[in-house]
Amino acid sequence: MQRRLAAILAADVVGYSRLMDEDEAGTLAALKEHRSALIDPAVARHNGRMVKLMGDGALVEFASVVDAITCAAEIQEAMIGRNEGVAEARRIIFRIGINLGDVIVEGDDIYGGGVNVASRLEGLAEPGGVCISGTAYDTAHDKLDLAFEDLGEQRVKNIDQPVRTYRVVLDGGSGPGGSGAGAGPSVALELPDKPSLAVLPFANMSAEPDQDFFADGISEDIITKISKFHSLFVIARNSSFAFKGQSVDVKEVSAKLGVRYIVEGSVRRAG
Repeated sequence: MQRRLAAILAADVVGYSRLMDEDEAGTLAALKEHRSALIDPAVARHNGRMVKLMGDGALVEFASVVDAITCAAEIQEAMIGRNEGVAEARRIIFRIGINLGDVIVEGDDIYGGGVNVASRLEGLAEPGGVCISGTAYDTAHDKLDLAFEDLGEQRVKNIDQPVRTYRVVLDGGSGPGGSGAGAGPSVALELPDKPSLAVLPFANMSAEPDQDFFADGISEDIITKISKFHSLFVIARNSSFAFKGQSVDVKEVSAKLGVRYIVEGSVRRAG
């Protein structure tokens, strides 16, 4: 078994299931075009290796974390322009996570904690955004002409220790409308034909602040359950969780996310 230190980039498409459900052929064609015209050349230009494609996702290995972050920022900023003129509901929007860590090499594939953390960071990233680990930040932040926002330590699924997390501040903003952190999409979206809703992160009413992950888990489970009803349209976790910890006007959130209904709640754990 071979091990090595690597910078791992994990990416996926926001709302991929909805896009495929509405227009499978069009979604696949658009994704293929973005990969061939933008992603593959960017990866090659920054000395990356495409490890594998997984439907809407991609796993890329870099020898340099500086190259990995530069590549991710280039892709996300280019996608803003590539989505201009495309209907909001049909836009391909990526989220990207990057980690610098130890990986296990088996043939052309890689495994291990370094890969797992990158995948979890991708899940924390905003639509159109890039999240990186503390190890990646420590190595690269002073070597790049980019700004970073400290998101603190995040507890993520199947990772024992909290992960120190940073957001890459992109020139065009990291949301799909170029709005920056925590603001959500800046352009009001058209309402879908079927009943639409967003589940905002539930508030943690427990005495222990570290129970936030429990409240987030409840919210995520509700989103997952609702998404199984084809008669309903529910916004993906990464869009609704952009409003976590904010005092929001539900009408404004509804307009920004392009939904008719907003679900709010709180969780208190005892015993």
